[in-house]
Amino acid sequence: MSGWSIHELTAIGTAEKLQLSSRRGDGTLRRPVPVWVVRHGDELYVRSMHGREGAWYRGTLTRHEGRVSAGGVERDVGFADADSSLDDEIDGVYLAKYHRYGPNLLAGVVSPEARAATIRLVPR
Repeated sequence: MSGWSIHELTAIGTAEKLQLSSRRGDGTLRRPVPVWVVRHGDELYVRSMHGREGAWYRGTLTRHEGRVSAGGVERDVGFADADSSLDDEIDGVYLAKYHRYGPNLLAGVVSPEARAATIRLVPR
Protein backbone atom coordinates (compact mmCIF):
# COMPACT_ATOMS: atom_id res chain seq x y z
CA MET A 1 0.00 0.00 0.00
CA SER A 2 1.20 3.51 -0.81
CA GLY A 3 0.30 5.14 2.50
CA TRP A 4 -3.04 6.38 1.23
CA SER A 5 -6.14 4.85 2.78
CA ILE A 6 -8.71 3.30 0.46
CA HIS A 7 -11.06 6.15 1.39
CA GLU A 8 -8.45 8.79 0.46
CA LEU A 9 -7.57 7.06 -2.82
CA THR A 10 -11.22 6.83 -3.79
CA ALA A 11 -12.20 10.35 -2.68
CA ILE A 12 -9.25 12.09 -4.27
CA GLY A 13 -8.98 9.79 -7.29
CA THR A 14 -12.61 10.34 -8.28
CA ALA A 15 -12.62 14.09 -7.61
CA GLU A 16 -12.80 16.26 -10.71
CA LYS A 17 -9.88 18.38 -9.48
CA LEU A 18 -7.81 18.79 -6.39
CA GLN A 19 -6.55 21.95 -4.78
CA LEU A 20 -2.75 21.86 -4.58
CA SER A 21 -0.69 24.17 -2.39
CA SER A 22 3.09 23.87 -2.41
CA ARG A 23 5.29 25.10 0.44
CA ARG A 24 7.54 28.10 0.04
CA GLY A 25 11.10 28.09 1.33
CA ASP A 26 9.89 29.53 4.64
CA GLY A 27 7.37 26.69 5.05
CA THR A 28 4.22 28.69 4.38
CA LEU A 29 1.74 27.38 1.85
CA ARG A 30 1.28 29.02 -1.50
CA ARG A 31 -2.21 29.84 -2.71
CA PRO A 32 -4.01 26.65 -3.81
CA VAL A 33 -4.42 25.95 -7.51
CA PRO A 34 -6.91 23.54 -9.10
CA VAL A 35 -5.22 20.60 -10.81
CA TRP A 36 -6.53 17.50 -12.53
CA VAL A 37 -5.70 14.38 -10.53
CA VAL A 38 -5.71 10.70 -11.44
CA ARG A 39 -5.40 7.47 -9.54
CA HIS A 40 -3.28 4.67 -10.94
CA GLY A 41 -3.26 1.61 -8.70
CA ASP A 42 -2.59 2.78 -5.16
CA GLU A 43 -0.96 6.05 -6.23
CA LEU A 44 -2.21 9.54 -7.10
CA TYR A 45 -0.68 11.68 -9.85
CA VAL A 46 -0.90 15.24 -11.11
CA ARG A 47 0.58 16.81 -14.24
CA SER A 48 1.38 20.33 -15.28
CA MET A 49 -0.14 21.04 -18.68
CA HIS A 50 2.57 23.69 -19.13
CA GLY A 51 5.30 21.18 -18.37
CA ARG A 52 8.19 22.03 -16.10
CA GLU A 53 7.71 25.72 -16.88
CA GLY A 54 4.26 25.82 -15.26
CA ALA A 55 4.17 28.16 -12.26
CA TRP A 56 2.57 25.72 -9.83
CA TYR A 57 4.94 22.95 -10.94
CA ARG A 58 7.98 25.15 -10.28
CA GLY A 59 6.54 25.87 -6.82
CA THR A 60 6.58 22.16 -5.98
CA LEU A 61 10.35 22.11 -6.51
CA THR A 62 11.08 24.52 -3.65
CA ARG A 63 10.55 22.06 -0.80
CA HIS A 64 8.92 19.09 -2.55
CA GLU A 65 6.03 19.26 -0.11
CA GLY A 66 2.66 20.86 0.30
CA ARG A 67 -1.00 20.10 0.87
CA VAL A 68 -3.79 18.78 -1.30
CA SER A 69 -7.53 18.88 -0.84
CA ALA A 70 -10.17 17.02 -2.84
CA GLY A 71 -13.27 14.95 -2.28
CA GLY A 72 -13.52 16.02 1.35
CA VAL A 73 -9.94 14.92 2.10
CA GLU A 74 -7.15 17.31 3.06
CA ARG A 75 -3.66 15.90 3.40
CA ASP A 76 -0.07 17.06 3.66
CA VAL A 77 1.96 15.50 0.85
CA GLY A 78 5.38 15.21 -0.64
CA PHE A 79 5.95 15.70 -4.36
CA ALA A 80 7.98 12.97 -6.07
CA ASP A 81 8.87 12.51 -9.72
CA ALA A 82 6.72 9.81 -11.27
CA ASP A 83 8.31 6.74 -12.81
CA SER A 84 8.48 7.60 -16.51
CA SER A 85 7.91 3.94 -17.40
CA LEU A 86 4.28 4.57 -16.31
CA ASP A 87 3.72 7.47 -18.73
CA ASP A 88 1.55 5.50 -21.17
CA GLU A 89 -0.54 4.02 -18.36
CA ILE A 90 -1.02 7.42 -16.69
CA ASP A 91 -1.94 8.90 -20.10
CA GLY A 92 -4.64 6.25 -20.36
CA VAL A 93 -6.07 7.12 -16.95
CA TYR A 94 -6.15 10.84 -17.84
CA LEU A 95 -7.80 10.14 -21.19
CA ALA A 96 -10.44 7.89 -19.63
CA LYS A 97 -11.24 10.18 -16.70
CA TYR A 98 -11.32 13.49 -18.57
CA HIS A 99 -12.50 12.32 -22.03
CA ARG A 100 -15.47 14.70 -21.99
CA TYR A 101 -13.11 17.68 -22.33
CA GLY A 102 -12.23 16.67 -25.88
CA PRO A 103 -9.00 16.06 -27.75
CA ASN A 104 -7.75 19.65 -27.84
CA LEU A 105 -7.62 20.03 -24.06
CA LEU A 106 -6.55 16.45 -23.43
CA ALA A 107 -3.61 16.84 -25.80
CA GLY A 108 -2.06 19.21 -23.27
CA VAL A 109 -2.14 16.68 -20.45
CA VAL A 110 -0.61 13.84 -22.46
CA SER A 111 2.01 15.94 -24.26
CA PRO A 112 5.72 15.19 -23.82
CA GLU A 113 6.03 18.38 -21.74
CA ALA A 114 3.21 17.35 -19.38
CA ARG A 115 4.57 13.82 -19.11
CA ALA A 116 7.92 15.27 -18.03
CA ALA A 117 6.10 17.16 -15.26
CA THR A 118 4.21 14.22 -13.74
CA ILE A 119 4.23 14.23 -9.96
CA ARG A 120 3.37 11.36 -7.65
CA LEU A 121 1.67 12.61 -4.51
CA VAL A 122 3.19 11.01 -1.41
CA PRO A 123 1.09 11.19 1.77
CA ARG A 124 2.82 12.54 4.87
